[in-house]
Amino acid sequence: MSDRPAPAGVQPGQPAPPFEGTTQAGDTLRLSDFAGRTLALYFYPKDETPGCTKQACALRDGWADLEAAGVAVVGVSPDSVESHAAFAENHGLPFPLLADPDHEILEAYGAWGEKTLYGRKSVGVKRSTFLIGPDGVVRHVFKRPKTDRHAAEILGKVEAFDL
Repeated sequence: MSDRPAPAGVQPGQPAPPFEGTTQAGDTLRLSDFAGRTLALYFYPKDETPGCTKQACALRDGWADLEAAGVAVVGVSPDSVESHAAFAENHGLPFPLLADPDHEILEAYGAWGEKTLYGRKSVGVKRSTFLIGPDGVVRHVFKRPKTDRHAAEILGKVEAFDL
């Protein structure tokens, strides 16, 4: 973990912090690649864990509806490019996953830090999703997304904001 203080997190109405990362295919992906499009940038703890797999598969299963609504999806976790490649292949994920082993993107969005699970405190990824409008402004933050219904949650907000 870096010596930088962890931000409280990006709030709706604020510009999305720029990011750059490597996808499971080895490509470089940046926030600027999504200019003019709605982006659901989701942060998850670990490939192949039950909750993370359920969330990724829900997004996969809602992919056609998300695409029809003009929503791009990008997942981010501290796992390696190789781990992401296996995870995406194992579950037929049609969207990019960014490797963030140094937590730079996670920290920029406030998705890395102290969290409590079953009364136990630890430091790690705070499962969250940032819905970023075509103008690069964060429209909504899902602080505890429903892993099995996340595509529907995103679509509901896209409709509510008429993105």
